[in-house]
Amino acid sequence: MPDEPELLVLDARGADPDAEIRALHARGPASRVDILGVTAWSVSEPTLLKRLLSSPDVSKDARQHWPRFAEVSGSWPLALWVSVKNMFTAYGGEHRRLRRLVAPAFAPRRVAALTGTVEALVSGLLDGLAATAPGETVDLRERFAYPLPIQVISHLMGLPADQREGFRGVVDGVFATTLTPEEAAANTARLYAVLDRLIAARRAAPGEDMTSLLIAARDEEGGESALSDEELRDTLLLMVSAGYETTVNLIDQAVTALLTHPDQLALVRTGRAGWADVVEETLRLRPAIKHLPLRFAVRDIPLPDGQVIAAGEAILASYAAANRHPGRHGERTGVFDLTRTAPGPEHLAFGHGAHYCLGAPLARLEAVTALRALFARFPDIELAVPTSELEPVPSLITYGHRHLPVRLRPAV
Repeated sequence: MPDEPELLVLDARGADPDAEIRALHARGPASRVDILGVTAWSVSEPTLLKRLLSSPDVSKDARQHWPRFAEVSGSWPLALWVSVKNMFTAYGGEHRRLRRLVAPAFAPRRVAALTGTVEALVSGLLDGLAATAPGETVDLRERFAYPLPIQVISHLMGLPADQREGFRGVVDGVFATTLTPEEAAANTARLYAVLDRLIAARRAAPGEDMTSLLIAARDEEGGESALSDEELRDTLLLMVSAGYETTVNLIDQAVTALLTHPDQLALVRTGRAGWADVVEETLRLRPAIKHLPLRFAVRDIPLPDGQVIAAGEAILASYAAANRHPGRHGERTGVFDLTRTAPGPEHLAFGHGAHYCLGAPLARLEAVTALRALFARFPDIELAVPTSELEPVPSLITYGHRHLPVRLRPAV
């Protein structure tokens, strides 16, 4: 029997995601990896990943289906990702119950009603950028990609203005994969303190925001189907983390792709491609989430290549690798191409199956609105540094840049 291949250790700092994607492809549809000291099966082939994401044999409930949960939950830097009690980690009927309570906040009419708000926020941010002198460098991630999702999610959740200070920092900590277990635990405590203050504020003065809707569901639903206090807090945590950092990275990566592919930007400007095409191809090539921890095998799962994911073993959805699998896109899998055509969905950036992201329409609305307005307002925008100088966010989970320096207008 051949020796089991050595574990691929995923880089906590995410220094070279392209090399990591190639390494995963070379190891087959699924391979065992080390994610900050925990062994998991990284699934990088899209057909297999879709099958597992929609299979009842795969759970997100670590307490119920991961024998290592008690051991890991107090010492693993990513413990929060498997210990929260919300629909992100729920399985079967529990997941359906929690998703039913959250789904109304993302109903199509509610998302559509946010269009004017998003447009106004984008316009205000661009007005601020307009004061930049010709030839001056500005960090577009800091000045545009970051504040838009923060303002949108704050509006959506009803976060009072006086509670927004420090909001970004604690959410950034959720996605950081270079923290010690102690630092991660301290960040989690700070985040819960923010959420507790938000709940208290909205319970005292309810509105039409998502927090008020969830509090009403908690207080009025009654019976076993109601949100517990812990589920309420953790559901808000999910909404914050899923609706903020991911959209920052989407805007960041879309702008970067267009500025480094002028031929593709020309397609948009001449009407041969749309801003929605930019968003979808960005989600395929540079999804906001590279790897999403974790899922667990409920029973033994045979794989097409003869391997078996044993019951209780952890599974890592490696979206970035699956989206760029050569079996789907051939030699051009790593190319940004707005004319790309293929049957079926082009990417798994928002997941698949029962846990498909409820916030996907809102993320698309924000990104399309931001890109359309940015390139209309600043048609001469250009990168201020070579692409080789764009540093990745130090995380094995998220897929963005530390900074995005651009010049909005050429020097006079």
